[in-house]
Amino acid sequence: MTSIKDFMFGDHILPENRLARHRDLRIGVHHQAHVVPPKPSSDEAITLHVTTSGEDSYAEVLCFYRTGDHDPAHGDSQRLSLHHTQTIWDEVDWHYIHHWEGVLPPQNHDMIIRYQIAARLRNSKDWIYADNQAAAAIDGTHFAVWVDDSEQPAWVRDALIYHIFIDRFYPGDGADWQQPDDLSGIFGGTLRGVIQKLDYIQSLGFNTIWLSPFFSSPSHHGYNATDLYTVEPRLGTNQDLYELIDKIHARGMHIILDFVANHWSNFHPTFLEAQKDAQSEYYDWYHWISWPDEYQGFFDTKSLPQLNLTLGSPARQMLLDAAQYWLEKGFDGYRLDYAYGPPLDFWTDFRRACRNTNPNSWLFGEVIHAASFQRNYEGVFDGMIDFLLADALRQTFGYQTWDIARFDAFLLGHEHYFQGCFERLTILDNHDMNRFLFIADDDPARLKIAALVLYTLAGIPINYCGTETGVTQERPIHVDGRGYFEEARLPINWNLDDDHDLLAYFQGLVNLRKKYPWLKNGSRQTLHLDVDAGTYAYLRSGAGQQILIAINLSHLPQKITIPWHAPVDLHDHLSGNVVTLKFDSLIVELEPKSGSFLTR
Repeated sequence: MTSIKDFMFGDHILPENRLARHRDLRIGVHHQAHVVPPKPSSDEAITLHVTTSGEDSYAEVLCFYRTGDHDPAHGDSQRLSLHHTQTIWDEVDWHYIHHWEGVLPPQNHDMIIRYQIAARLRNSKDWIYADNQAAAAIDGTHFAVWVDDSEQPAWVRDALIYHIFIDRFYPGDGADWQQPDDLSGIFGGTLRGVIQKLDYIQSLGFNTIWLSPFFSSPSHHGYNATDLYTVEPRLGTNQDLYELIDKIHARGMHIILDFVANHWSNFHPTFLEAQKDAQSEYYDWYHWISWPDEYQGFFDTKSLPQLNLTLGSPARQMLLDAAQYWLEKGFDGYRLDYAYGPPLDFWTDFRRACRNTNPNSWLFGEVIHAASFQRNYEGVFDGMIDFLLADALRQTFGYQTWDIARFDAFLLGHEHYFQGCFERLTILDNHDMNRFLFIADDDPARLKIAALVLYTLAGIPINYCGTETGVTQERPIHVDGRGYFEEARLPINWNLDDDHDLLAYFQGLVNLRKKYPWLKNGSRQTLHLDVDAGTYAYLRSGAGQQILIAINLSHLPQKITIPWHAPVDLHDHLSGNVVTLKFDSLIVELEPKSGSFLTR
């Protein structure tokens, strides 16, 4: 089982592709939406950062900008000259990289600044536009910054998220799961089933639901919509959805919608019209390579045509309207699918439209990419799903390809790199990757340890439905270069007596997290690490309290000694492991493959 690999980061994690990307980002003119501060308020100036490099030299770097909804590539744009700040040497590509900065003046609240960056080649009139290296403004990359004085919604501070994949969650009282011919078929989960399981979700301690797409769609997953305003009939009706929203809010809970802006189904009426007639009003909604049958699709998938979301496009406005519509209907925010597909300035407009519709709305993105690339989205999303941490947890406690020292080194760097950045939403698995229990050789003890670490690190935990009840799978989702994502989407077995111990463990963890909400932001300190023994302990501190987490990954009982100067004994809330205080040390006796959540 340990030979199975995760592919959540795709091909760009391969060394040769990482090197190619490194070079791409260092040759030419690059901005990558690098502004400080990334979310400016009305009293803050905005500093733009740009790099230039390569075989050509550049005489000047300019920012062309306009405020409001005006396109900086058209009309009379204001100009800001950037000044050279430093030159560094790139050891990989064996050339110099020049850094430039420019400062835009403070703007009023709710003002949006749209801009382009261009550098003029020395001894030439030619301009090169960042980041796509276009030669003309009309083709250059657009950037946008929204000036916003609002704070993140208060309800997010205590959010604990339960992720529901509707078709595989619950068919409803008195209904049985359907038995399709293959796993891509319809199993029969419904919105009524979600309503009927709200008691279950709330009893586990979760207070926020992330709902998979419910729009009309030809698939079981719904990520290929044909109508963004109508519930898929097999899932229920719009009235069922409104009832679900009302009942969630009546419980003091919140609900997040999974929203896809990059693409939709090739059966969408606008696409069918555009394919029939090149003069159609919908023709410009898509990226045609050779009309009518060659066009850009999500990962070259013909059934998922990508939308043209450039500034001023009707498709862009249609998505903003749909996002505002569902917030008005009661959704509290969005999980944004494949967020690095649409252009960055689209997301600036999206965030602005959402906050202006519901000031308490919350957005978090799916950007499965390098840490530096994720930071590009700091100014447009409130949070990001932490796939880097997910990978580290899976490699350490699932596949067991990392030892605990490597995991601890990752945590130290990860926590520093994203400190003060957007919220990180933490996961063990989701609907697009192998179930954690499966990669852990179906060993619940390893799943428990991983969950203990997840729920006691910083961030906002997300639980994929069924992880808490021991849902697994029969084969990996990637075999011979092909993806079988449905393997990670098997329906939940609602005979909860089968996995009562695991379910009770998750319930205990979630409620401990609710009891100590400062875990989301508190500090962490490693107190013990022994690779050979497979033992590890760290201290979480915040709000005048301390929590000690100790784990034993080995198949043998272990006894660890931790320096401890506080004159109090600690109690294990989860496993009943024995803890004693001896002089200035804690002695923690850990059962095989177990963990302790220790407080006074």
